[in-house]
Formats: sequence, structure tokens, C-alpha cells
Amino acid sequence: MHTVEDILRRMSSQGLRITDQRKTLARLFSETQGYLAPKEVYEYMGKSYTGLSFDTVYRNLRVMEELGVLEQVIFEDGGKFKLHCREHDHHHHMICLQCGKTYPITYCPMEQTAVPDDFRVVKHKFEVFGYCRECEIDEPADGGQ
Repeated sequence: MHTVEDILRRMSSQGLRITDQRKTLARLFSETQGYLAPKEVYEYMGKSYTGLSFDTVYRNLRVMEELGVLEQVIFEDGGKFKLHCREHDHHHHMICLQCGKTYPITYCPMEQTAVPDDFRVVKHKFEVFGYCRECEIDEPADGGQ
């Protein structure tokens, strides 16, 4: 897991000014295993910074994502953020819908995708959603009958 110092060092090396709010964001994400919705981050930050706007929090999340500190995944209920994983090689994720635990997918489906000549891919994402062993929802073997 990333330490607060790792996160701040990465932000600083990318030219981002280190403010108290960004230090708090770094601490929050270093202590959080799963994904956080912007609203959850806003509520957490609001406890320490009165008058803080949701727009300011969201803008910081987006800047941190653009700098590669955070990654965003779009769930059915909206976008959520977590620390960018330490994997340096290109990869994708399987994500537990219950606890947010992620597993790397080292194979990239883009390698098998036929991209038309008149289209230039600039980035892509691929996530698989399900349940980890600990969170797996037990379905009755007889279908509930």
C-alpha cells in the first residue's frame, strides 16, 4: 500500500502544490482499501474544512487522477476513485462489488480488438466486476425452491 509520503512525493514530482487539503486526501486514500465516491470524500473532507465546496473536492480528485495518483472506475452507481495501484505494467482489473478488492488482469483485450483504420485509440479501460471469495453471495443450490 502507498504511504502518505509516497502519495505526496508523487504529487509533488508531477508539479502539484501540496496543500493541507491534499495532504488530507493523501491520508484518506492511503488508509482506504477500496473505492470512494466523490460524495464520500466530500463528507470526509467537510469534517476538517468548513466551507469546502464539492466542486473543489471533485476538481482535486480529477487532478490527482490525471497525474496518475488516483484511478477512477465507473460503477453502476457512478464514478469512484482509489489510489493508483503500484503495478507499472499495463493491466486491467477484476473488482469485487462488495468490498472493492481488486485483482490485476495482466492480459489486455485490446490486443485482440480489431481497430478500424480510421480510428485512433488514445486510451482504454477494461474492468470485470464480480465478488471475491470472502464476499461471494451464496445462492441456494436448488434455486430457492
